[in-house]
Amino acid sequence: MGNLLKVLTCTDLEQGPNFFLDFENAQPTESEKEIYNQVNVVLKDAEGILEDLQSYRGAGHEIREAIQHPADEKLQEKAWGAVVPLVGKLKKFYEFSQRLEAALRGLLGALTSTPYSPTQHLEREQALAKQFAEILHFTLRFDELKMTNPAIQNDFSYYRRTLSRMRINNVPAEGENEVNNELANRMSLFYAEATPMLKTLSDATTKFVSENKNLPIENTTDCLSTMASVCRVMLETPEYRSRFTNEETVSFCLRVMVGVIILYDHVHPVGAFAKTSKIDMKGCIKVLKDQPPNSVEGLLNALRLSQGRILHSTRIWRGAK
Repeated sequence: MGNLLKVLTCTDLEQGPNFFLDFENAQPTESEKEIYNQVNVVLKDAEGILEDLQSYRGAGHEIREAIQHPADEKLQEKAWGAVVPLVGKLKKFYEFSQRLEAALRGLLGALTSTPYSPTQHLEREQALAKQFAEILHFTLRFDELKMTNPAIQNDFSYYRRTLSRMRINNVPAEGENEVNNELANRMSLFYAEATPMLKTLSDATTKFVSENKNLPIENTTDCLSTMASVCRVMLETPEYRSRFTNEETVSFCLRVMVGVIILYDHVHPVGAFAKTSKIDMKGCIKVLKDQPPNSVEGLLNALRLSQGRILHSTRIWRGAK
């Protein structure tokens, strides 16, 4: 049986066809290999980024000591010495977001190009669809970890304050070559976001649409809505869910579903929660609420935080029970 299996269209929603996408085993065809290999160079570093973020402990103790004893030069040096390598890690995370943005735009170009429809692309280019899903999966995992680690912004704020003070006092700053002022400004905006990776990908998707005016916006939004439908159907249908050989595929599908909903909401003129949306939002939220609460709270928060208008869609949230 192929990696993409057509499923009957839902009887209560005219949302178009749904598909079972084999996220576990899809392999690139010859025509996919060029873009697949380009994206794979980026994705192979994703797990290492997550491991570094998960182990990020911050320099809170050293910073507190330095602030409490401003005249103690040794404590100031100790705090600076602790923060500089951490900022190097934060720089690596930020630079990876830029690489991920470029990879996403490459995939969007492949999955929305003419003459094929987005549905045909998903049928023909299953490995690229899987890579698109892997980018979204990484993005949600990164943002979940970032949201629960206040040390990131505390460390970076201390770094910037100290760097500014060193400049005023004409003190050589060892870490300035690592993160100069221009880069620090961009990183500050990135880490100020509650979900920085999702914001990066949302902006990249919006920019992709605006820069490709000859490409109907429906090519992009239909690609996103179809992916959301794929994930929802696989999660809510025991027959399809039973085909997963790895239990982690469930959390993978949940993250991908939320990721494409947020991208759709940013790109589509009326958003994901409108009556005319091609995404079954009640069904998607119900799938999330049917999972163990601790496993999906971060995903529900990502939906709530993605845009202000989502917070006001109480009818949909209450209806998804």
